[in-house]
Amino acid sequence: MQKILVTGAAGFIGSQVCYELLSKGYEVVGVDNMNSYYDVRLKEWRINRLKNKSGFKFYPVDIENFSALEIIFSEYDFSAVINEAARAGVRYSMENPFVYMTTNADGTLNLLELCRRFDIGKFILASTSSLYAGQKMPFKEELPVNTPISPYAASKKGAEVMAYSYHYLYGLDVTIFRYFTVYGPAGRPDMSIFRFIKWCLEGKTLQIYGDGRQKRDFTFVEDVARGTVAGLQKTGFEIINLGNNRPNELLQAIKLIEKYTGEKANLVHGEFHKADMKATWADLEKAKNLLGWEPEIPLEQGIEKTVEWTKENWDWLKKIEV
Repeated sequence: MQKILVTGAAGFIGSQVCYELLSKGYEVVGVDNMNSYYDVRLKEWRINRLKNKSGFKFYPVDIENFSALEIIFSEYDFSAVINEAARAGVRYSMENPFVYMTTNADGTLNLLELCRRFDIGKFILASTSSLYAGQKMPFKEELPVNTPISPYAASKKGAEVMAYSYHYLYGLDVTIFRYFTVYGPAGRPDMSIFRFIKWCLEGKTLQIYGDGRQKRDFTFVEDVARGTVAGLQKTGFEIINLGNNRPNELLQAIKLIEKYTGEKANLVHGEFHKADMKATWADLEKAKNLLGWEPEIPLEQGIEKTVEWTKENWDWLKKIEV
């Protein structure tokens, strides 16, 4: 039975990756520092769902803590490491850029070095479409991404190039996934889909930065997890987009939220944020050709699933601040 280490196991995407792995019969060791960037009740819900499945072990460990990680690596014979741990959020990275570097770059270095020391052959890194700012769409992985417009994107670029160094020097098999606007049940409350659903159900105004016509390649979290697990195969060194390849305007997503919540959205527009991107659009040829992966959940179905989950858990979700 293969054992996989998943960092950020209580996170939005990381927890779904764990769930996908467990469903496929892998044993999973999850680590997460359970920080309070957003309400920890969401992280606890995700971890409790995983604890109900056999083959899961959890440690409340920060990837910045090399010594604690080393103990875990020495206890288990991992066949792969999937690094989903990160400080996320473009805007907050402008307020506290230091923690983005220590977690996203230095934390990734800790994991890469432990893979080298313990002779672990496979490393998967979660990265971001935010690196493509200013590039021609649809975004191809070969584009030069040397102009990050936020500390978050810059820290992810640092993690990517360090992973390449460990591939080049030590033969570590590396797959880097650039995720595109992931949404779905148990999402992050600082992201638009979660916030807009909650505000609609509460009858509050929806704060939008810009005119709402910015486009996002909204990608359902289950599709992203499925693609990430597919990346466990040997690739050498590859950077692969995981997106939906169907950019939608933010206003279109809001219309679908209105449809499935049954509530009319009251929109308030603010100034477009300098660190935001006007549009994202993933080229998926690499994912199709190398992994046989394609997204399966269109935006409307994904919004419906997300609203349904929110209503089912409303008794405690209504207390979450966004």
